[in-house]
This record gives sequence, C-alpha cells and structure tokens, in this order.
Amino acid sequence: MYNVKESFYSLQGEGAHAGRPAIFCRFTGCNLWSGKEKHRLSADCQFCDTDFNGVNGQNGGRFKSADELAKHIANQWPQGHGNKYVVFTGGEPALQLDQALISAVKSYGFMVAIETNGTLRLPDNIDWICVSPKTTDPLVVNAGNELKFVYPQTNLNPKDYEGLEFEHFYLQPMDLSAVPKQNIIASDTQSATLKYCLENPLWRISLQTHKMLNID
Repeated sequence: MYNVKESFYSLQGEGAHAGRPAIFCRFTGCNLWSGKEKHRLSADCQFCDTDFNGVNGQNGGRFKSADELAKHIANQWPQGHGNKYVVFTGGEPALQLDQALISAVKSYGFMVAIETNGTLRLPDNIDWICVSPKTTDPLVVNAGNELKFVYPQTNLNPKDYEGLEFEHFYLQPMDLSAVPKQNIIASDTQSATLKYCLENPLWRISLQTHKMLNID
C-alpha cells in the first residue's frame, strides 16, 4: 500500500526544472522528522516547511497497488498532452517509492523524478534525482542530476558536497517561517545565499518561485 499526503498538477518551482509543468506526488512519512511540532527540536531536520502527515491532502489517499496509484497520477495530467513529468516528494519519498510504481507510471509515458534527502537507497530507473542534504549522516545517494542545498545550515557546509557526481549544484535560501528562532543563523538567507554563490561559482541560486507566484 502507498500512503499519499497529496498529489496535484502544478509547476516545478525550484532547481533545474523550474517552470516545468509536473504532477507532484507527496508521500507521507520521513526518516528525519516525525512531522509533529513537538518533535521538531529533537529531529535530524528542523527546518522542514511541508506537511507530510496523513492522507487528507488534495487528491491524497491510500492506494493498494502501483497500478492504482499510477492511474491516479495519470488522470491528473492534461488530457491529450505529452511531456509528462511526475515528481515524487515528501517527507521522504524513498520510504515508499519502489520499482513497481516507477514501472507503472512509466507505462503512462511519464518521466520520473524524485526529491530525496539522500539517506536511503533508491530503486533503479529514476530519470531525475535531486538530493537535498538535511543531516550530518553520510549520504547514501552521492550521485545524481541535481544537488540542492538549503542554505545556510548550522551543521552542514556546501563545500563538503562539491566533489560528488552531480550535474547541477544549487543553493536555495532557507525558508525561515518554520525554523525555531534559536536555530536561525542568518536573518536574510537570500542575501547570504547570493553572496555564497558569487564567491563559489560552482553553485547556482535556486529560488522557490512557486511561493513567489503563490501557486501550489
């Protein structure tokens, strides 16, 4: 069974595919935080800005098989149009995404992407892998298409990831809205991120344009 918080058709707001139409499938659960505010300060990741608990979001639910969920995803794509793209996210999607679901959505013609914290092994045949480090634990997924570092983080340094095998390196200003005040290390994360990118030109800035445009 697959537990999905929400799924919806929108535009990718971040990284190399910013502006691209996509189906977003957000799984419930994460291995770095329970999703409950009472556990935030003791979690490995304390700055998550996403609700991934339960199955009560838009088009959310429990799906008994890969075929059932794949059909649910395919039905949300504009009828008669190609260039199909699905992004599996969370929480941590690697807790649920498996080979059966990848094969099922590909049978509908989708390119498959994942946004993961990189601490769990991934199934094969994912077309676009975006890793966003959130913990000091070593990455299990240390190669892919895109490394997206939320900046700044108290215990992590972007330089520690520069030798990994990724095509793109993005620095994304941290959204402070969910961060405990005692953990805020830069009051203007956009300025700090811009400064870092100018001083370290391997990195490109990634902005959360979906929030700026007020879309899902």
